[in-house]
Amino acid sequence: MNHDFERFAARAAPVVFVLLWSTGFVGTKYALSGAEPLTYLAIRMVLVVILMAGMVAIWRPRWPSLAGVGHSAVAAILVHGFYLGGTAVAIAHSVPVGLSALIPGLQPILTSTIANRWLGERVSTLQWVGLLLGLAGVVLILHGRPMTGEVGWGWFASGVSLVSITLGALYQKRFCSDIDWRSGNLVQYIVAAIFFGLGSFLFEAGVVHWTGEFVLAVTWLAVVLSIGSISVLYWLIRHHGATQVASFFYLVPAVTAVMAFVLFGEKLDALSIFGMAACAVAVVLVNRSRKSAV
Repeated sequence: MNHDFERFAARAAPVVFVLLWSTGFVGTKYALSGAEPLTYLAIRMVLVVILMAGMVAIWRPRWPSLAGVGHSAVAAILVHGFYLGGTAVAIAHSVPVGLSALIPGLQPILTSTIANRWLGERVSTLQWVGLLLGLAGVVLILHGRPMTGEVGWGWFASGVSLVSITLGALYQKRFCSDIDWRSGNLVQYIVAAIFFGLGSFLFEAGVVHWTGEFVLAVTWLAVVLSIGSISVLYWLIRHHGATQVASFFYLVPAVTAVMAFVLFGEKLDALSIFGMAACAVAVVLVNRSRKSAV
Protein backbone atom coordinates (compact mmCIF):
# COMPACT_ATOMS: atom_id res chain seq x y z
CA MET A 1 0.00 0.00 0.00
CA ASN A 2 2.82 2.37 0.93
CA HIS A 3 4.61 1.48 -2.31
CA ASP A 4 1.47 2.31 -4.32
CA PHE A 5 1.17 5.66 -2.58
CA GLU A 6 4.81 6.46 -3.34
CA ARG A 7 4.25 5.62 -7.02
CA PHE A 8 1.14 7.83 -7.09
CA ALA A 9 3.03 10.68 -5.39
CA ALA A 10 5.90 10.36 -7.88
CA ARG A 11 3.47 10.70 -10.79
CA ALA A 12 1.34 13.44 -9.23
CA ALA A 13 4.19 15.63 -7.98
CA PRO A 14 5.17 17.09 -11.39
CA VAL A 15 1.55 17.97 -12.19
CA VAL A 16 1.02 19.56 -8.78
CA PHE A 17 4.29 21.46 -9.10
CA VAL A 18 3.48 22.91 -12.54
CA LEU A 19 0.00 24.02 -11.49
CA LEU A 20 1.15 25.59 -8.25
CA TRP A 21 4.25 27.23 -9.75
CA SER A 22 2.14 28.77 -12.52
CA THR A 23 -0.20 30.44 -10.04
CA GLY A 24 2.79 32.31 -8.66
CA PHE A 25 2.93 34.62 -11.68
CA VAL A 26 -0.80 35.34 -11.47
CA GLY A 27 -0.63 35.90 -7.71
CA THR A 28 2.28 38.29 -8.15
CA LYS A 29 0.20 40.42 -10.52
CA TYR A 30 -2.46 40.79 -7.84
CA ALA A 31 0.09 41.41 -5.05
CA LEU A 32 1.76 44.22 -7.00
CA SER A 33 -1.49 46.16 -6.86
CA GLY A 34 -0.72 46.81 -3.19
CA ALA A 35 3.06 47.24 -2.97
CA GLU A 36 6.27 47.56 -4.95
CA PRO A 37 8.06 44.30 -5.89
CA LEU A 38 10.68 44.05 -3.14
CA THR A 39 8.33 45.39 -0.46
CA TYR A 40 5.67 42.80 -1.32
CA LEU A 41 8.30 40.04 -1.33
CA ALA A 42 9.65 41.14 2.06
CA ILE A 43 6.13 40.89 3.55
CA ARG A 44 5.63 37.52 1.88
CA MET A 45 8.90 36.15 3.28
CA VAL A 46 8.18 37.35 6.82
CA LEU A 47 4.85 35.51 6.72
CA VAL A 48 6.57 32.37 5.40
CA VAL A 49 9.21 32.53 8.14
CA ILE A 50 6.46 32.65 10.78
CA LEU A 51 4.70 29.63 9.24
CA MET A 52 7.91 27.62 8.79
CA ALA A 53 9.06 28.44 12.33
CA GLY A 54 5.79 26.98 13.62
CA MET A 55 6.33 23.80 11.57
CA VAL A 56 9.89 23.46 12.85
CA ALA A 57 8.76 24.01 16.46
CA ILE A 58 6.17 21.22 16.12
CA TRP A 59 8.23 18.61 14.24
CA ARG A 60 11.69 19.51 15.58
CA PRO A 61 13.68 18.36 12.53
CA ARG A 62 17.45 17.96 12.53
CA TRP A 63 19.21 21.28 11.99
CA PRO A 64 21.80 21.60 9.22
CA SER A 65 25.46 21.94 10.08
CA LEU A 66 27.22 25.30 9.82
CA ALA A 67 28.23 24.39 6.28
CA GLY A 68 24.63 23.37 5.55
CA VAL A 69 23.41 26.75 6.77
CA GLY A 70 25.87 28.43 4.42
CA HIS A 71 24.73 26.31 1.46
CA SER A 72 21.09 27.01 2.32
CA ALA A 73 21.82 30.75 2.37
CA VAL A 74 23.36 30.61 -1.11
CA ALA A 75 20.41 28.60 -2.42
CA ALA A 76 18.04 31.14 -0.85
CA ILE A 77 19.62 34.08 -2.68
CA LEU A 78 19.42 32.18 -5.98
CA VAL A 79 16.09 30.33 -5.77
CA HIS A 80 14.16 32.98 -3.82
CA GLY A 81 16.13 36.22 -4.01
CA PHE A 82 17.03 36.90 -7.62
CA TYR A 83 14.45 34.53 -9.14
CA LEU A 84 11.40 35.88 -7.31
CA GLY A 85 12.78 39.42 -7.36
CA GLY A 86 13.41 39.27 -11.10
CA THR A 87 9.94 37.88 -11.78
CA ALA A 88 8.20 40.52 -9.67
CA VAL A 89 10.22 43.34 -11.23
CA ALA A 90 9.42 41.99 -14.71
CA ILE A 91 5.66 42.04 -14.07
CA ALA A 92 5.95 45.48 -12.45
CA HIS A 93 7.67 46.72 -15.65
CA SER A 94 4.75 45.78 -17.89
CA VAL A 95 5.77 42.25 -18.91
CA PRO A 96 2.39 40.47 -19.32
CA VAL A 97 1.69 37.80 -16.71
CA GLY A 98 1.33 35.14 -19.38
CA LEU A 99 4.81 35.95 -20.66
CA SER A 100 6.60 36.55 -17.36
CA ALA A 101 7.25 32.80 -17.14
CA LEU A 102 8.71 32.53 -20.65
CA ILE A 103 12.32 33.57 -20.14
CA PRO A 104 12.68 31.48 -16.95
CA GLY A 105 10.98 28.78 -19.06
CA LEU A 106 14.23 28.45 -20.99
CA GLN A 107 15.78 26.92 -17.87
CA PRO A 108 15.92 23.34 -19.24
CA ILE A 109 18.39 24.34 -21.97
CA LEU A 110 20.70 26.10 -19.52
CA THR A 111 20.32 23.33 -16.94
CA SER A 112 21.19 20.58 -19.41
CA THR A 113 24.24 22.50 -20.58
CA ILE A 114 25.55 22.76 -17.01
CA ALA A 115 24.27 19.49 -15.48
CA ASN A 116 26.52 17.26 -17.58
CA ARG A 117 29.71 18.86 -16.26
CA TRP A 118 28.66 19.91 -12.77
CA LEU A 119 26.51 16.95 -11.69
CA GLY A 120 27.88 14.28 -14.00
CA GLU A 121 24.45 13.65 -15.55
CA ARG A 122 24.36 12.29 -19.08
CA VAL A 123 21.99 14.15 -21.38
CA SER A 124 20.89 11.73 -24.11
CA THR A 125 20.26 12.59 -27.76
CA LEU A 126 16.50 12.17 -27.33
CA GLN A 127 16.58 14.46 -24.31
CA TRP A 128 18.38 17.12 -26.35
CA VAL A 129 15.72 16.76 -29.05
CA GLY A 130 13.03 17.28 -26.43
CA LEU A 131 14.81 20.26 -24.90
CA LEU A 132 15.26 21.94 -28.29
CA LEU A 133 11.62 21.26 -29.15
CA GLY A 134 10.64 22.93 -25.89
CA LEU A 135 12.82 25.91 -26.78
CA ALA A 136 11.05 26.18 -30.13
CA GLY A 137 7.70 26.08 -28.33
CA VAL A 138 8.72 28.93 -26.04
CA VAL A 139 9.84 30.98 -29.08
CA LEU A 140 6.45 30.42 -30.74
CA ILE A 141 4.64 31.62 -27.62
CA LEU A 142 6.93 34.67 -27.52
CA HIS A 143 6.39 35.76 -31.13
CA GLY A 144 5.18 39.28 -31.87
CA ARG A 145 5.69 40.59 -28.34
CA PRO A 146 7.13 44.10 -27.62
CA MET A 147 10.72 43.99 -26.35
CA THR A 148 11.75 47.66 -25.96
CA GLY A 149 11.08 50.58 -23.62
CA GLU A 150 9.98 49.95 -20.04
CA VAL A 151 9.12 46.36 -20.88
CA GLY A 152 12.74 45.88 -21.99
CA TRP A 153 13.85 46.25 -18.36
CA GLY A 154 11.20 43.70 -17.50
CA TRP A 155 12.65 41.21 -19.97
CA PHE A 156 16.12 41.87 -18.50
CA ALA A 157 14.75 41.08 -15.03
CA SER A 158 13.28 37.86 -16.47
CA GLY A 159 16.75 36.98 -17.78
CA VAL A 160 18.14 37.41 -14.26
CA SER A 161 15.39 35.06 -13.06
CA LEU A 162 16.42 32.47 -15.65
CA VAL A 163 20.06 32.37 -14.59
CA SER A 164 19.17 32.47 -10.90
CA ILE A 165 16.60 29.64 -10.84
CA THR A 166 18.88 27.48 -13.01
CA LEU A 167 21.94 27.91 -10.78
CA GLY A 168 19.75 27.69 -7.67
CA ALA A 169 18.20 24.35 -8.63
CA LEU A 170 21.61 22.89 -9.51
CA TYR A 171 23.13 24.24 -6.29
CA GLN A 172 20.25 22.79 -4.27
CA LYS A 173 20.73 19.42 -5.97
CA ARG A 174 24.45 19.28 -5.27
CA PHE A 175 24.80 20.83 -1.82
CA CYS A 176 21.42 20.78 -0.05
CA SER A 177 19.84 17.41 -0.89
CA ASP A 178 20.75 15.90 2.50
CA ILE A 179 19.37 18.81 4.53
CA ASP A 180 15.95 18.32 6.15
CA TRP A 181 13.54 20.37 4.04
CA ARG A 182 11.83 21.95 7.04
CA SER A 183 14.87 23.33 8.83
CA GLY A 184 16.64 24.02 5.53
CA ASN A 185 13.67 25.99 4.18
CA LEU A 186 13.40 27.99 7.39
CA VAL A 187 17.02 29.06 7.01
CA GLN A 188 16.44 29.93 3.37
CA TYR A 189 13.36 32.02 4.07
CA ILE A 190 15.04 33.93 6.88
CA VAL A 191 17.85 34.83 4.47
CA ALA A 192 15.32 35.74 1.75
CA ALA A 193 13.35 37.96 4.17
CA ILE A 194 16.54 39.86 5.08
CA PHE A 195 17.49 40.11 1.38
CA PHE A 196 14.14 41.58 0.31
CA GLY A 197 13.85 43.74 3.43
CA LEU A 198 17.18 45.41 2.66
CA GLY A 199 16.21 45.79 -0.99
CA SER A 200 12.91 47.42 -0.08
CA PHE A 201 14.62 49.81 2.36
CA LEU A 202 17.31 50.83 -0.12
CA PHE A 203 15.37 51.04 -3.39
CA GLU A 204 11.64 51.44 -2.69
CA ALA A 205 9.28 53.72 -0.78
CA GLY A 206 7.90 50.88 1.34
CA VAL A 207 4.27 51.98 0.92
CA VAL A 208 1.70 49.18 1.28
CA HIS A 209 -2.01 49.33 0.46
CA TRP A 210 -3.61 46.63 2.63
CA THR A 211 -6.51 45.81 0.35
CA GLY A 212 -8.32 42.48 0.44
CA GLU A 213 -6.82 41.60 -2.94
CA PHE A 214 -3.29 42.25 -1.68
CA VAL A 215 -3.76 40.27 1.54
CA LEU A 216 -5.29 37.28 -0.26
CA ALA A 217 -2.57 37.30 -2.93
CA VAL A 218 0.28 37.46 -0.42
CA THR A 219 -1.31 34.74 1.73
CA TRP A 220 -1.69 32.46 -1.30
CA LEU A 221 1.87 33.12 -2.44
CA ALA A 222 3.29 32.55 1.05
CA VAL A 223 1.39 29.36 1.89
CA VAL A 224 0.81 27.65 -1.46
CA LEU A 225 3.88 28.86 -3.36
CA SER A 226 6.66 29.43 -0.85
CA ILE A 227 5.81 26.39 1.27
CA GLY A 228 3.79 24.14 -1.03
CA SER A 229 5.41 24.44 -4.45
CA ILE A 230 8.96 24.93 -3.15
CA SER A 231 8.62 21.79 -1.04
CA VAL A 232 7.41 19.86 -4.09
CA LEU A 233 10.26 21.31 -6.18
CA TYR A 234 12.89 20.23 -3.65
CA TRP A 235 11.28 16.78 -3.42
CA LEU A 236 11.52 16.49 -7.21
CA ILE A 237 15.15 17.64 -7.13
CA ARG A 238 15.95 14.92 -4.57
CA HIS A 239 14.23 12.14 -6.54
CA HIS A 240 14.95 13.04 -10.17
CA GLY A 241 17.81 14.24 -12.34
CA ALA A 242 18.33 17.97 -12.79
CA THR A 243 17.53 17.78 -16.50
CA GLN A 244 14.26 15.95 -15.86
CA VAL A 245 13.13 18.40 -13.17
CA ALA A 246 14.06 21.36 -15.36
CA SER A 247 11.95 19.99 -18.21
CA PHE A 248 8.81 20.55 -16.10
CA PHE A 249 9.47 24.29 -16.32
CA TYR A 250 8.66 24.14 -20.04
CA LEU A 251 5.01 23.56 -19.07
CA VAL A 252 4.85 26.57 -16.75
CA PRO A 253 4.67 29.28 -19.49
CA ALA A 254 1.83 27.44 -21.22
CA VAL A 255 -0.20 26.92 -18.03
CA THR A 256 0.48 30.51 -16.93
CA ALA A 257 -0.63 31.82 -20.34
CA VAL A 258 -3.93 29.94 -20.04
CA MET A 259 -4.50 31.35 -16.54
CA ALA A 260 -3.66 34.88 -17.73
CA PHE A 261 -6.03 34.51 -20.67
CA VAL A 262 -8.88 33.48 -18.37
CA LEU A 263 -8.18 36.05 -15.62
CA PHE A 264 -6.75 39.04 -17.50
CA GLY A 265 -7.81 38.49 -21.10
CA GLU A 266 -4.20 38.33 -22.32
CA LYS A 267 -3.65 37.27 -25.94
CA LEU A 268 -3.59 33.56 -26.69
CA ASP A 269 -3.41 32.95 -30.46
CA ALA A 270 -3.00 29.82 -32.61
CA LEU A 271 0.81 29.94 -32.72
CA SER A 272 0.97 30.31 -28.95
CA ILE A 273 -1.28 27.27 -28.51
CA PHE A 274 0.94 25.33 -30.94
CA GLY A 275 3.97 26.39 -28.90
CA MET A 276 2.32 25.10 -25.73
CA ALA A 277 1.75 21.74 -27.40
CA ALA A 278 5.43 21.63 -28.41
CA CYS A 279 6.41 22.26 -24.77
CA ALA A 280 4.21 19.40 -23.59
CA VAL A 281 5.75 17.00 -26.12
CA ALA A 282 9.22 18.18 -25.01
CA VAL A 283 8.53 17.21 -21.40
CA VAL A 284 7.35 13.75 -22.49
CA LEU A 285 10.52 13.19 -24.58
CA VAL A 286 12.86 14.31 -21.81
CA ASN A 287 11.22 12.14 -19.17
CA ARG A 288 10.73 9.02 -21.33
CA SER A 289 14.34 9.23 -22.40
CA ARG A 290 15.46 9.30 -18.79
CA LYS A 291 13.28 6.31 -17.86
CA SER A 292 14.72 4.34 -20.75
CA ALA A 293 18.24 5.09 -19.56
CA VAL A 294 17.56 3.96 -15.98
